[in-house]
Amino acid sequence: MTTHDQPADVRQTLPFVAPCRALAPTAPFAWLRAGFADLRRAPRQSFTYGVLMAAVSLAIGAAALSYGSRFGNYWLLIGVVSGFIFVAPALAMGLYAISAALERGERPSLRRCIRAGVGHLSDELVFGLMLLVVFLIWARAASMVHVFFPPIGEPGLADLVPFLAIGSAVGSIFALMIFAASAFSLPMLMDRDVDAITAVVTSINAVLRNKPAMLVWIAIIVASVLIGFATMFVGFAITLPLIGHATWHAYRETIDASAWPRDRTLAAAPSS
Repeated sequence: MTTHDQPADVRQTLPFVAPCRALAPTAPFAWLRAGFADLRRAPRQSFTYGVLMAAVSLAIGAAALSYGSRFGNYWLLIGVVSGFIFVAPALAMGLYAISAALERGERPSLRRCIRAGVGHLSDELVFGLMLLVVFLIWARAASMVHVFFPPIGEPGLADLVPFLAIGSAVGSIFALMIFAASAFSLPMLMDRDVDAITAVVTSINAVLRNKPAMLVWIAIIVASVLIGFATMFVGFAITLPLIGHATWHAYRETIDASAWPRDRTLAAAPSS
């Protein structure tokens, strides 16, 4: 039963935003350690997700390379490929389910993770639609940034500085928007019977109230993404599960969602 299916008197007692705790700037390192512990406790399930996401990333990269060689529009494709990270948070729902099961002392299974994701399909679609809109706007913005590319035949690094600076600034704005909205919202949807809007507002509020810790967390996520790209997407098989598990522990430490009932979809799933 989701929050919006509850009686009116129950809904009126629920706050619009879940409170958040103050975080130390070093808190993300503890999340990483906890995420690595989950990775070791459920390696088969975690690496299965990691391999699947790495394969999807590789497929998108191959399609982008093929499209670019055929139509010569490499700069738009760079924006599309880099924008894939915008939709990555929605793909980690299964990893949150694994960490949630381990936290309860249960044995996680792929069946349970899939069932948990299907149980939140409506809220995931709302969140996914938001990510898709931002992704498409970013893709268009990336193509428009190309007008700042130097018109000379063989530009040097000094000639590329304005283009790179403007492109990085525009991309950072979109990335920060997605980060703030998804940092804690998806784990909250997995953990509690809450609607997507409340989860997103809760996430944005927590990010704004813990800027030093969030800057460290952003740096760690960016580093993991760079490792994935540097290894031709193979590294994503490890870095994405690690970040996914760590995100669950980040949510558990940061957000006090005790006002909402626990989600029953995951608890009702079989453990085999």
